[in-house]
Amino acid sequence: MAKRVSVDKTLFAVTLVLVAVGLVMVFSASAVMAQERFGSAYTFLFRQLAWAAAGLVAMLVTTQVDYRRYKHPAVVFSLLGLTTLLLVAVLFFDRSHNTHRWFRIWAFSFQPSELAKPALVLFLAYFLQGRAKAMDDWRRTLVPAALPVLLFAALIVKQPDLGTAIVCLAISAIVLFVAGMSLRYVAFAALAAIPFLYLLVFRVSWRYERILAFLDPWSDPLGRGFHIIQSLIAVGTGGFTGIGLMEGKQKLFYLPEPHTDFIFAVLAEELGLIGSLVLVGLFGIFLYRGMRAALATQDTFARYLATGITAIIGVQALLNISVVLGLMPTKGIPLPFISYGGSSLCMMLASVGVLLNITRSLD
Repeated sequence: MAKRVSVDKTLFAVTLVLVAVGLVMVFSASAVMAQERFGSAYTFLFRQLAWAAAGLVAMLVTTQVDYRRYKHPAVVFSLLGLTTLLLVAVLFFDRSHNTHRWFRIWAFSFQPSELAKPALVLFLAYFLQGRAKAMDDWRRTLVPAALPVLLFAALIVKQPDLGTAIVCLAISAIVLFVAGMSLRYVAFAALAAIPFLYLLVFRVSWRYERILAFLDPWSDPLGRGFHIIQSLIAVGTGGFTGIGLMEGKQKLFYLPEPHTDFIFAVLAEELGLIGSLVLVGLFGIFLYRGMRAALATQDTFARYLATGITAIIGVQALLNISVVLGLMPTKGIPLPFISYGGSSLCMMLASVGVLLNITRSLD
């Protein structure tokens, strides 16, 4: 019988610390820009606080709801249908930053692609439970499992948002692998994706420019290489201990989106190598506790669900930090819990609540 009566306190505490660090860094990274744009240095902070409060409430609620309640076709396919509807509807709304990614309501916005990640994880966990012996059956298992993933990825690419589409594919691949999918199918999928990636990257001018900037940012330091150069300057300036919280210079209209995509560069400049390693360590603890829960449970549905939720955090953290350090081409991937972005923060906290509920039922 289940013996645990409380959630994983370490996982819960790490999540709260990450949210707190995110609020501090959002204020530090955005204060000057917010003052310039809106006349108040606290604009982005107050918005993020509102979303953090909503997200924490959602996390507390999902922590109390037995995860087995989600193991029902009405829940799974209703969420899939709602997410598909939102991903289609957002394409008909006004552009923002030359993309169709957000529903905007007054000062707040919602990005439906953030809902796509937990929706896919829930679907895969539901569909793959009990199919361990049929994972090599590509007709009855792999193709039906892949169809919603490919549909969501295609709709997200249409926005356009190739980075988030890649995150969805990576998370789905991790869940499928944990469920027992052979690596040869991963190889087949990678080979099949090459022509599409070629068309989406090398035949789209601004994405191709990002590849060139990644390969040699100094070939055009004031053009395509400007963003990554400013990011590397910020990271290098921080040194071992950083130049001090709120004292960063690169966020002063040098770094692009310092409070979102490049917030790790601001943290590295202000808190240095020590602060950066502490943050990476917090993510490491989160991933360890999440995968520990996935391995400890005897329920395959819970295992796949925990794996997918942990992968949502881990994959995005890895991609964001890699971009900031110049290890990958620039992508619009937020740093989980840290970057400014309400829908991302709220969806992640709600998902963490489900993961915490799973830890509650461990032996």
